[in-house]
Amino acid sequence: MICPHTRAQLPRYSSHIATSQGLPSRGEAWAIDGPVRGLAPAQWQWPSRPIFFISDAHADAAAFDASLLISGGVQWVHNDLQLTREGREGLFVIGGDCLDKGPSNLALLRRVRRLMALGASVKLLAGNHDMRLLMGLRALALPASPLTDHLFVRMGAKAVPLLREVFDSYLAGASLPAWVPDADECRRRLLPAERWFREFPRAAAGLMPPLAIDKEVKRLREKRDTFEDACSLAGLDIRAVYATAHHCLQLFCEPEGEFHWFFRDMELVHQEGAFLFLHAGLDDTLASVLARKGSACLNRLYRHQSHHQPFEFYYGALANALRTKYRKVDRPLSEAGVRRAWQQGIRAVVHGHRNRLQGQQLTLRQGLLHVEGDVTLDRNSRRKEGLSGIGAGVTIIRPQGQLIGISRDYPYAKVFSADSIAHVRSPRNHAAP
Repeated sequence: MICPHTRAQLPRYSSHIATSQGLPSRGEAWAIDGPVRGLAPAQWQWPSRPIFFISDAHADAAAFDASLLISGGVQWVHNDLQLTREGREGLFVIGGDCLDKGPSNLALLRRVRRLMALGASVKLLAGNHDMRLLMGLRALALPASPLTDHLFVRMGAKAVPLLREVFDSYLAGASLPAWVPDADECRRRLLPAERWFREFPRAAAGLMPPLAIDKEVKRLREKRDTFEDACSLAGLDIRAVYATAHHCLQLFCEPEGEFHWFFRDMELVHQEGAFLFLHAGLDDTLASVLARKGSACLNRLYRHQSHHQPFEFYYGALANALRTKYRKVDRPLSEAGVRRAWQQGIRAVVHGHRNRLQGQQLTLRQGLLHVEGDVTLDRNSRRKEGLSGIGAGVTIIRPQGQLIGISRDYPYAKVFSADSIAHVRSPRNHAAP
């Protein structure tokens, strides 16, 4: 049953902003269809501070700015961000996929950095697009190996806007550095050779299922054969791509690089009270590590593997947190996995990755509540999905026991409250797994 709420229950942004941005200024009850594990109100630990979850900005700085503004955690003062009282008290969780697609990778990164510089508490979570860049850049500095020689071109055409931005910002207007080799040598160093397609299946045997290996080989052949054309369409020849890739390596991976903080500060998961935040979703393996050792251990494993074992990370269990869509082909989340998550105090998983067209969604997976927070922010995805204008959206969790989903693509703010938990039936015979 829909129940309108007053403006007082919504974030404190003005009605002028709501009207001008096409955003909701009223709310409706956010219903759950079906039984949820552990839904007795006393079994939920709500965070002790406001949390603002923004995910999948995909290099659209304007959409990210709009999302920050409607969170109520920031305001604009003299053309710059300023934290509100709630913003100073709260936590901003950036749910991954800051990069790719465009149009403003660097501007978005600088906006995140500015938010940090203002003194905001920020948790930066790894997304599949973000980690694809890190894996591709690190591969450039590794010895030749069939397990890593393909990781740069695996970024594919979606990374080309970032390469173009970096070239324009740092390399355009001058001759390429003298150390950049000729086109054939650049091609040899960036793209997997034909022998890679024979060597990779042997090297990956035992590390990946045979079907996954076959799929990867087919995908990489298509990416290799189309990558240079995609760069050419963006005005970059292979020598410019090589120079730009190595400049990205310096920017993102060297301690003095402007964006070194981005991957340095990134984590795989964050738990706050009953809520687990990550980019894509949970599975039994991740739930087992969480239950036995907690989120700090999971983040240590992520940091070690992503920096020192790129193949093992990108094709292993940890990376499922970046890309699962809960399909049959993905690593499963079973009832046993949900019980382990429940033992760790997790009552809801907050994630992005699967873009939604009508605001946030609440989904049940084996009785565990999932808050889907990718509300299609970036304008390239919006054009593809038939959505107009610049995206804006934020998922807010309040200590008073409120979960609020705001999106410019849904006419009401969706409000799920602690009071509603008591009215949802827990699974028969195992209300507390």
